[in-house]
Amino acid sequence: MIAGLLFLAFAFFAVAQAGTVRNGGQTAADAAALGAAEDDRQQFFDGFLDALDDEDGWRDWLDAVAPLTGDGCGAATRFANRNRSDLRACDLVTRDGDDGYSVSIETRFDTGNTIIPGTDNKTAKATATAVLRPRCEADDTGAGEDTGDSGDAGESDDTGDTGGNGDDPDPGAEAAEEIQLICDGEELTIDPEDEGDGLKPSDLFSVVLVE
Repeated sequence: MIAGLLFLAFAFFAVAQAGTVRNGGQTAADAAALGAAEDDRQQFFDGFLDALDDEDGWRDWLDAVAPLTGDGCGAATRFANRNRSDLRACDLVTRDGDDGYSVSIETRFDTGNTIIPGTDNKTAKATATAVLRPRCEADDTGAGEDTGDSGDAGESDDTGDTGGNGDDPDPGAEAAEEIQLICDGEELTIDPEDEGDGLKPSDLFSVVLVE
């Protein structure tokens, strides 16, 4: 009777340990996939900031279509290591138009010794896929209004020209117009002269698990 109860107790422990290993493996896979996509997000964000004063050069970065030179899979490896796992595969994928990474890992930790035959020292394998999604789009409706205003300003510029003042180039320095965005339905205004001060990667892009 006692022996039977002890066997059941050890069996439950073995099942629980196997579940812990599986959960740990899935956590490692999720972290690796998210880490890879977040590496891309940081590159798109940095590229966007660098292109703020490049007329429309920032648009490709905002739409997440500019070419990248980073190593998303390298980031996936680092995140897998942090979770005591090895990265077995890492592939660029596209899901519903969003680019990301699909990864596969195997844990370096295992179930240890158990009393259930065939369950000793079992590692876990897991997969995960994460994608990057742009949250914002350019609000070009305001550009037309600005153009109309500049037309009125042009009349005052003509008046300035007749005065022969050499200060006209200074107003021309305001050519770096504010960038108007719509992010998840909310308006966001970016002043290129502020170089994105206070802006975060998560303000422009989201990273989500899809598998």
